[in-house]
Amino acid sequence: MITTDFVPGQPCWIDLGSPDVDAAARFYAGVFGWQARPMGGDGGEGGGDYQMFQLDGKAVGAVGKLTEPGARSAWMVYYDTRDIDATVKAAEEAGGTVRMPPSQVSEEGRLAQLTDPQGAQFAVWQSGSYGGIGVADGPGSLGWVELMTTDSAAAQRFYGAVFGWTGQDTELPGGGGTYTMVTPKGQPPERMFGGVMAMPEMFASGEVKPYWHPVFGTSDCDATVARVREGGGGVSMGPEDAEGVGRLAVCTDPAGAEFVVLTPASPSPDAPGA
Repeated sequence: MITTDFVPGQPCWIDLGSPDVDAAARFYAGVFGWQARPMGGDGGEGGGDYQMFQLDGKAVGAVGKLTEPGARSAWMVYYDTRDIDATVKAAEEAGGTVRMPPSQVSEEGRLAQLTDPQGAQFAVWQSGSYGGIGVADGPGSLGWVELMTTDSAAAQRFYGAVFGWTGQDTELPGGGGTYTMVTPKGQPPERMFGGVMAMPEMFASGEVKPYWHPVFGTSDCDATVARVREGGGGVSMGPEDAEGVGRLAVCTDPAGAEFVVLTPASPSPDAPGA
């Protein structure tokens, strides 16, 4: 699970790169009830080039204008680090590349933008006065992240070298492959926060590179999917039930950014602590 009690190597922030910030803000407001708060910009009719998404007054992420040439609209996952320079150096030594070197963001912290050896983009954040998201693991907030990649074993070696993550393999039903759940270094299984899945056929054409996407909680997956469609988004899978996981759907916003919505399965009455 993702929490706001951040530990190194855990997701601590997400933001969306979009060609139309105000349109994205309207879409996610309709889907999750998020409110967008301007954080700078030109002071025109819109909310600015970077807006924070909030749920009941707590930050769930942000949306900003796409700035990299040729970039597609996508969610960016930021991982906590206590030494951003050492983390960036470890990423380079493990075969990753630096898209943006460590940069100061006023007194709030430092960030860097990286790409893993398979091509998936991610970011790291060393907090100053700002730690990251203010709510997680509930309806309308980040509860999980997933890496879709060409080579799971290679990706695990890279992120293990950078963050020290540990992995736990699960075989998917029907010969669907191996899904590896990852946990921050030195943390117990309940701090597991994401999964790695090799799907090389998705990237065979070279048009799309491996990527991370967020999983947002919802109390009613089908109702949320209906709002995605009403807002002009798409659904590439589901809603469907995944045993032991819950009811989920893979969605895209109107600009093509992918995300997952999940209504978690209820704990078994025989499960410990249930």
